[in-house]
Amino acid sequence: MKMAECSASSSRNKADSSGDATSNNSDYVFRSRRSPVVCSNGCVASSQPLASSIGIDVLRRGGNACDASIAMAGALAVLEPCSTGLGGDMFALYYEAATSKVYCINGSGRTSNKLTLEQVLRNQQQSPDRFSISPFCVTVPGAAMGWEDLLRKHGSGDFTLETLLDPAVQLAENGFPVAPVTASHWAGCMEPIHYWHSQMIQLQNNANPTVPFTLPETGMPPQAGQIFRNPDLAKVLRSLGKYGAVEGFYNDFPGQAIVETLQALGGVMDIDDLVSHTSTFPDPINVSYRGMKLWQVPPNTQGVAGLIALKGLDALEKTEKIDVSSCRPSQRYHALIEMMRLGFHDARAHVADGVLSNELEWLLNETRISQRAIHLYDPTCATMHMYNGYCDSPSGTVSFNIIDSHGNAISFVNSNYLGFGTGIVPIGCGFSLQNRGYGFSLDGSHPNAFAPHKRPYHTILPGLLTYEDNDELFATISNMGGFMQPQGHLQLTVNLIARGLDPQTAIDELRFCIADGTCEGKALLEVGLSNDTISELISMGHNVTPDVTGPDRIAFGNAQVIKRDRVTGVLWAGSDGRCDGCAMGY
Repeated sequence: MKMAECSASSSRNKADSSGDATSNNSDYVFRSRRSPVVCSNGCVASSQPLASSIGIDVLRRGGNACDASIAMAGALAVLEPCSTGLGGDMFALYYEAATSKVYCINGSGRTSNKLTLEQVLRNQQQSPDRFSISPFCVTVPGAAMGWEDLLRKHGSGDFTLETLLDPAVQLAENGFPVAPVTASHWAGCMEPIHYWHSQMIQLQNNANPTVPFTLPETGMPPQAGQIFRNPDLAKVLRSLGKYGAVEGFYNDFPGQAIVETLQALGGVMDIDDLVSHTSTFPDPINVSYRGMKLWQVPPNTQGVAGLIALKGLDALEKTEKIDVSSCRPSQRYHALIEMMRLGFHDARAHVADGVLSNELEWLLNETRISQRAIHLYDPTCATMHMYNGYCDSPSGTVSFNIIDSHGNAISFVNSNYLGFGTGIVPIGCGFSLQNRGYGFSLDGSHPNAFAPHKRPYHTILPGLLTYEDNDELFATISNMGGFMQPQGHLQLTVNLIARGLDPQTAIDELRFCIADGTCEGKALLEVGLSNDTISELISMGHNVTPDVTGPDRIAFGNAQVIKRDRVTGVLWAGSDGRCDGCAMGY
């Protein structure tokens, strides 16, 4: 991805997006482009207005937050196939209002039982440039089972899977106009689709000559406003809805197509790998900050990175090394970037499938985090970049949030990973297969090394905030975008709690992103920061790319937030202007 040059830009805004009450900037240019949505009954926020409208319809018909989430996940699989779909995984945090309890579902898939590290290393050595889209990077798609299991566990009981997926079926069958930002992302992610389609044409003479995810009449990906139809995906959604995940997906024609396509391209996944897939329901993890708890999903995903960063910041504030609610923007960015590096250092070393509870307890130990943060942090100098990491590309992910009329809430993330994932499209299915295996380490001694029947380091990350005193819901949050997700949660939490911003303003605030998710990675800075702030960060020793703008702002992902007023119960929602979506309420 091409980013803006590091030299000072004449077009750089003069005012920081600080949003602080102490800011005296009269030319504050990055005001919210929209007001927060306020409502009193139910609310949804997603990256696609059509998906948001489907979620609101389910809530109006008496469905709860879980019911609406399944309908929205299905719709997003149709509307944004370059980010999400049935070839990918899902995670969710569900807040049950009646018990004030947070539940977790891990809907991520595993490698084939037949896969070995030796096979993977040979493939990587033979085709290093295409390893990220290799059939060996395909893990079992967990979304189908995750949707069904989530509905079974938390649904109202008034809606079937078939009923909830019907709006998505209609979108796929009848067509929908592609949204502008989605169209740009879609077109930019097509290279692996073309590559694997050409391979299938060579291997099977009867393969469909039309390139997947293009318009039959033009052979090109859809432009903004053009109608796109996906009848193959409509058939898959119908089968899943009617017969369920095992008999309607993994052990039916979609599963057969997945296996046949992967094996034709050299992969080893078989039907047993698909049929044996299960979701898991681990206990969610949290840390406290200024009277709130931030909840995340435990490993194999990267939630610990954001929690360690937030708890490190909490330690800095308690020892009066910084107050992010009143400090200069450069000081705030400095502290957040440094603590995020601390979080990524621990996550990259320890996050893997099967992390034991005692190791997780050690990782999140408040004393350990506080001592490291206080000892390593220098308010005048960047000190945390200790180890090399590896670069990665921005991911393809959608996230959305829902609060229903009963106060139940869900933060839901569904993802292919890198755009269309591998770009491998099972014949006749209308979805692409994820490349989550690219999150594994090739070092056989690392806890996250490739191995049979194993889940990789995962970037998917839903989030919830509750009051520390009684676990009453404060907000549901998400910030899709690969390694941006824990960084987004950190920045949103600080904006909402420490700075007291409403959800839309909290989302619109300018972001930083350590793009490769490592302790030493370069920090991207969104366009709009002042020359003074950028110069101060550079003088502290930060390795930054400033003025990231235009389509490159995809690096900062997109966020969705719904906040509940503790006194009135009014819902305040924001949706990211960096994508096509919106928040809706009733």
